[in-house]
Amino acid sequence: MADLASILTANGKQYYSGKPISLQDCQKYGLSPYLPSPELIKAVNLAIFLEKRPLLLKGEPGCGKTTLARAVAHELGLPYQAWYIKSTSRAKDGLYTYDAVGRLHDAQLAPMGEASNSQIKNLDNYIKLGPLGRAFNNQKPTVMLIDEIDKADIDFPNDLLRELDEQQFAIEEKGEEVKANYTPIVIVTSNDEKDLPDAFLRRCLFYYIQFPYSQLANIVQSHFPKSNSDLVQAAVKRFSELRQKMEKGKVGKKVSTSELLDWFAVLREFPKDEVLKQLQSEIPFPEVLLKKWEDHLRYLKQS
Repeated sequence: MADLASILTANGKQYYSGKPISLQDCQKYGLSPYLPSPELIKAVNLAIFLEKRPLLLKGEPGCGKTTLARAVAHELGLPYQAWYIKSTSRAKDGLYTYDAVGRLHDAQLAPMGEASNSQIKNLDNYIKLGPLGRAFNNQKPTVMLIDEIDKADIDFPNDLLRELDEQQFAIEEKGEEVKANYTPIVIVTSNDEKDLPDAFLRRCLFYYIQFPYSQLANIVQSHFPKSNSDLVQAAVKRFSELRQKMEKGKVGKKVSTSELLDWFAVLREFPKDEVLKQLQSEIPFPEVLLKKWEDHLRYLKQS
């Protein structure tokens, strides 16, 4: 990592160190503590070095894919843009939208003096840049999150290839090209709900975020820094045992780090000795962890 950092510095680029976000900054900016692995830090810096190559992150829901982009933007002091993909999302929406209905409405009001002809003729009044368009338009490199790209239609990733490759897009209504002032650092997440096209994958760097068993205690402690260490260790141990049983049972929805944090937030509100005693023989407040009735039946009996 030191070598890659020095290469980035020599080329006038910032590098991501993955240093923990302070509690003060988390509270001030509404961030969450983030503890990336050395391998994930390296993947981010490779994306920064290669430019134009999105970093595609895969992993189970709740493993920290989405929060990485904000952590990178915060450490590097760069603008942040997020594009949360839905099943109805179109690639063009991330570039810009054109309000044709609004313009038609204003044109109908013009004879009555409620809208001016100059307003109607100025298309900028009806064109709004989307998240990727704003990232291209920023006066600094932008950390751009494209979240859960696999939710969209199968053609969606390929529809972005030209824009990501050439760092520009056309506003058809105006006959203009918008060119990126700076190449954004693009982080794309996928929950593997569907396969992504080969043409898109070829242009990406790829990293799979493994479930961070060895980091769980540190993750909990970073979110709840004043917590008793014995309680943290006991809760993580019980949680890890539950998850490992679920892995052996090959269930579809295993407990995640986000559920561990919710669960611990509840546990720490009760007397420590009482909770430690319960954790020895049962899983208190299973409603926070287990989201299916079959899992309640299967795993609570085993606890």
